[in-house]
Amino acid sequence: MAHTEKKQFAVIGMGRFGLSVAKALSGMGFDVLAIDSDELQTQAVSTIVTHAVSADSTDEEALRALGIRNFDVVVVAIGEDIQASILTTLILKDMGGPLIVVKAQNELHGKVLHKIGADKVIYPERDMGLRVAHHLTSPNILDYIELSDEYSIVELRATKAMIGQNLKELNVRAKFGCNVMAIKRGTKMNISPSSSDRLSEGDVLVIVGEKNDLTKMELAYSEG
Repeated sequence: MAHTEKKQFAVIGMGRFGLSVAKALSGMGFDVLAIDSDELQTQAVSTIVTHAVSADSTDEEALRALGIRNFDVVVVAIGEDIQASILTTLILKDMGGPLIVVKAQNELHGKVLHKIGADKVIYPERDMGLRVAHHLTSPNILDYIELSDEYSIVELRATKAMIGQNLKELNVRAKFGCNVMAIKRGTKMNISPSSSDRLSEGDVLVIVGEKNDLTKMELAYSEG
C-alpha cells in the first residue's frame, strides 16, 4: 500500500460530541478509530468510521493493544465521567506520541486537563454559544470552530461577490492572511483545492486564519 500523509484520528467516547467529531472527520476522508466502553455505541458507529472498538480507555494495556501511539491525534470525548476523562488523558500523556485533545465539562475540569498535559482543551457547550453568535451576526457563516485564542476555522457560504471567481482571483491569503483549506460542493469535499478552482452558487469554503483576519474577510464579503 502506498505511503499516505493522511492523518489518523482516534476518538474516545461515543457520546453526542464524540460521535459528531468522528462523523465529521470520517466525512472529510480521514481514518478514524472510534473507542467506547459500551459495545452498543461502537456498533452504532462501526459503519461510519474506519474502525470501531469496544475498550476501557482507563486501561493502559487496552490502549497499547490498539496501537494508540501510532495515531496523529487522539480526541478524548468522554461525557459525564470526569474521572475517566482525566485518567485516560494521563495514560495517553504517559504513553507519548499523539496530540491529545480533550473535551472539558467545565473550567475546573479544563484546568486539571491543562495541568496534566492535554495539548488542547475544548469546551463544546461554551463554544456552541460562540457559533450561534456568529450564525446570527453573519448569515454566510455556516460554522465557526475556535482552534486557539488567535486562530479559528470558518465555513463560509460563497457570496455573490465570490461566485464565478477562482481561488487565485479571490486571493484571500494576500488580502486577509487566511487560507482556504477545502471547498464543499453538495456532498463532495475537495480537501486540496487548486488556485484555478472556480466557485459556484451553493459552494462552501472552509477557511482557517487569525480571528481578526477572518472577521475582516467576513465583513468584506458580507455585502455579497
